[in-house]
Parts: sequence; C-alpha cells; structure tokens
Amino acid sequence: MPSRVLFTLIKIIIISVIVIIGLNFYVIKSTQSDIAAVFEQPDDTATDQEISKMKSIEPDCILVLGASVNADGTPSSILEDRLDTAIDLYHKGVAPKLLLSGDNGQMVYNEVQAMKNYVMKAGVAEEDIFLDHAGFSTYESVYRANYIFKVDSMIVVTQTYHLYRTLYGCKRMGIEAMGAASDQYTYSGQEKREVREVMARDKDFVKWIFKPQPTFLGDAVPISD
Repeated sequence: MPSRVLFTLIKIIIISVIVIIGLNFYVIKSTQSDIAAVFEQPDDTATDQEISKMKSIEPDCILVLGASVNADGTPSSILEDRLDTAIDLYHKGVAPKLLLSGDNGQMVYNEVQAMKNYVMKAGVAEEDIFLDHAGFSTYESVYRANYIFKVDSMIVVTQTYHLYRTLYGCKRMGIEAMGAASDQYTYSGQEKREVREVMARDKDFVKWIFKPQPTFLGDAVPISD
C-alpha cells in the first residue's frame, strides 16, 4: 500500500475516533445535570430534595423505557428495576401518570403488557397508566411521547448509561425532562451494553438532526386530558 494511501487511511480513522468520542462527550456533558435522582440499592427511595427537584418541572408523566421480558412474560431484572423506580416516584406524587413505552411488534412478545401488569400489582391505578406499544427504540419512545401523547415535561426512568441519550433526545424534541437512574444492580452483559451505547449515542445524535418519523405514528392520545 502506497505511503500516501496509508497516511490518508490513518487520518480517516483518527478523525472518526475523535468524532465518535466527541459526540459521546457532548451528549453526556449536556445532560448530566438533568439526572435528578440515582437509585443505587434495591431498597432506595427518592429523597425529599430529589422529589422537590423533579416536581419543579411539573412533569406530565413518568416515562419508563422498555427492556426485555422473560419467557413467562414477566419483566427482566433490568426492566424490573426501572419499574420499581417509577413506582416509587409515582407513589411519592412526582407525576400523576406513567407512560410505559416498549416493543410490542409481535403477537408473542409484549413488553408494555408485562410492565403494566407489574406496576398495577404495586398499586398504580389503571387510569394512570398509558401504554406506548410502538416504542421500538429510545428515539421512537421520546418522539412518540411528544407527538402522540403530547407530553411537554416528564421524568425519564432507565439506567444511567441510557439516560444521557434519552435526555438528549428530550431536549431535541422540546420536552422538559429530568432523569431518575435505576442502578440498583450490576447486570450481566453490562460491559457490552456500555460499548453499544457509545455508537447508539452517535446514531441518535444524527437522527435528532434530521428527525425521521418513527415506525408508527397515529392519532393523538393526550396524556394530560
């Protein structure tokens, strides 16, 4: 390989790495201060100070982002922790509604029904639960929260590594949002998730520039009506 071609290739690689790292740094730094609470132990509960901070934006709802469910239809451990965090915030009066967003793209796979069953067993009133069956990605969940459910402000519940990208999307969609991190456990395969998230942040950064429509839209279902 000629030295000039090799030099060009190396330069392209270096620039690509700088862009990848730079965009990640920007997404994280621009949203860090929006994380209002971090649940680090199984029995953690929101403090009065955290509750006050989250309620200051008068959230329309608490958005819980979906994750895998078990073969028996129950939430996986990572999803269960998100739901436990949201349940705590709901019962503390942080927001009046839950928006459960996940993948229901197949008849045999339904994240949102598993989520609904779980929170109702914990005392969340059915009339306070809204389901987004087409939350196939973080991007689509945030887009649809505003476009379909007419959410102007909300609390987002997921793990910290995932919150940065979600909160950045909220900013781009014009949603005032704060995050509550459900970090009660270290999960199997977390290292792989962290690596994948680097590329996912970059991908969503670009998507939020162009704002392509999600897989499904539909009629509005205002969460505040």
